[in-house]
Formats: sequence, C-alpha cells, structure tokens
Amino acid sequence: MLFYFRNLAWGAVVPLVGKLKKFYEFSLKLEGSLHGLLKALTSAHCSPTQHLEQEQALARQFAEILHFTLRFDELKMTNPAIQNDFSYYRRTLNRMRINNVAAEEENEVNNELANRMSLFYANATPMLKTLSDATTKFVSDNTDLPIENTTDCLCTMASVCKVMLETPEYRSRFANEDTVSFCLRVMVGVIILYDYVHPAGAFVKSSKIDMKGCIKVLKDQPQSSVEGLLNALRYTTKHLNDETTSKQIKNMLQAN
Repeated sequence: MLFYFRNLAWGAVVPLVGKLKKFYEFSLKLEGSLHGLLKALTSAHCSPTQHLEQEQALARQFAEILHFTLRFDELKMTNPAIQNDFSYYRRTLNRMRINNVAAEEENEVNNELANRMSLFYANATPMLKTLSDATTKFVSDNTDLPIENTTDCLCTMASVCKVMLETPEYRSRFANEDTVSFCLRVMVGVIILYDYVHPAGAFVKSSKIDMKGCIKVLKDQPQSSVEGLLNALRYTTKHLNDETTSKQIKNMLQAN
C-alpha cells in the first residue's frame, strides 16, 4: 500500500516539476532579453523621455516583463507547496539513484539542473532577483554608458506610472482594474531595479523617484490588491533600511 501511494505522489509531482523547469528556463531567457531592451532604451543618442516616446514597443515589452515578474513572485510567495513539491522530487530522485532504480524523469531534470533550480526557487522573489541581478550586471558590463542613462530611464517609467495612477484624467481612461494592476506592478518593478543600480538607492532625499508619491499611490488602492507590492518594497529592496532613508518613508511602508 505504501508503495502505491509513493507512486501516486511521484506521478503527481513530476508534471509540476516540469512546469517549474519551464519557468526557470524562462527566467534565463528574461535575463538576455532585459539586456537587449536596456541597451536600446538607455543609449546616449536621446533622453529617457524621448526613448520611451520613440521606442514605445520596446518600452511596452520592458513593462510586460516587469508585470510578469511581480505577478509570478506574488503567486510564488503565496504557494509554499512549490518548494515542498520540489524538495520531495529531489529526495525521491536521490533515493531512486541510491537504490539503482531507473528514472526517466532524471533526463528531464537531472541533479545538476535540480541544484540550480533549487537555488532559484529558494529566493522569496526569484524572478525579481533575476531582473535585479541582470540590471546590475548590465550597468557593470557597460562602463562606457553613464549609469544615469539607466537610472533616468527607470525613474521616468516610475514617474509615468505614478502620474497615470494618481491623475483622474488618465485613470478614467483605464478599461478595467487589470490596467491599474499592470501600472502598479511596473511602477514597483522599476523602483526596485533603480534601488539596486543607483549607488544611493531609491529612498534618499536626492532620489529622482518621488517615493512618497509612489507609496501614497499604492496605499490609496485596496489593501488586498497591493499588499504583495508593498511587501516587495519592504523586503526585496536594497537600501530601504539604510540610515539615509527618511523615517517618514519607513513609517509609510510599515506593515499595518
């Protein structure tokens, strides 16, 4: 009977691990795509605003990546079964290997790949970490490009999203709440990337991002719809707890 239930559990978890593998592989593709988009949106031939106006399709793709990233990580944080299932898969696979039991599934996710996937999913926000690391690497790899080109691009996108969300004239044009969620996620996403690549971060007084305004926009939404985004600012940013961050901003981001 125990053998039967083990087979049943194994049969249920293998397809789920296959999905986790696809998302992990997708994260690797995102890194390359992000580098290409940033290169196009931060070149020196025009200002960030002009870039976003002239390359709207690329800006939209960048926004879509940020939206997907924040949405994926929100779902991941509320589904602890993801890591539990993957841990069970790895334990079972190791036990089968020790007992010399052949497992076709190992060809799909071998031990080396499983180790990399385990490190990826161990992060509370794995996709966001991928984008943060990729943006930081883009800046470090392109030393001929002033860092302001990247931070100003991110700052401009955050400002555009904030204005669209807080201005009734723009807000009234939104077809549905999905558009609101899209803008909120993009705004939070570019803030986090800015905080990682700017030497002083997004929360200092000299920051070009209106953090108080952005947090207010988030706080003005139904709490249930933005709690994950507020948590992303609280727990996945780099400089929030620095001494240079004002107490007002820290108080605004305190959990209720």
